[in-house]
Amino acid sequence: MSEPCTPAGVALAGERRPDGRHRLTLDELQARVGQELGCSSWLRIDQAAIRGFADLTHDWQDIHVDAAAARASGFGGTIAHGFLTLSLLSTMADEVVPQVEGLRRSVNYGLDHLRFLAPVRCGDRVRGRFTLEHARPRGPGQYQLKHSVVVHIEQRDRPALVAQWLVLLVAAGAEPGAGLAQARAAAREAP
Repeated sequence: MSEPCTPAGVALAGERRPDGRHRLTLDELQARVGQELGCSSWLRIDQAAIRGFADLTHDWQDIHVDAAAARASGFGGTIAHGFLTLSLLSTMADEVVPQVEGLRRSVNYGLDHLRFLAPVRCGDRVRGRFTLEHARPRGPGQYQLKHSVVVHIEQRDRPALVAQWLVLLVAAGAEPGAGLAQARAAAREAP
């Protein structure tokens, strides 16, 4: 079974927003590097979610949408798309990752690493465990966060996925593309 997980918000002390999420300064967040931020609540993956994702992505592979074919495939029934499970990281993070004061926005910046380790069967419940790996300056008023994320499946030993997820924080008053624009300008001026 998956290791015990710090429930969302328990790992952090300090001020909370009205929605229950913690609010930290960037310095306070940087002090959390290397630490678990917590786990999200369990989310049940049902056939309606799987079918809806299939319809949105045009991925109607039988292991996702055809119960009889999925049973015959060795999965024992339909399974969620790996990318459906991955797409839930935003919802899970919204519950666990603290809000940073003075931000204009945070932007999904990509993944350094992603592995799908076990199928999520229809009816399974999943939750995300987030550990802050780094919080580094990236450009004027911009910071890059890297979270190690493990998505656990309830009552299963192997996680659904592991990932290193990058998020770009843009401070209030900073231009979202300022770092890129400055780099391009410097490149044009170089001999």
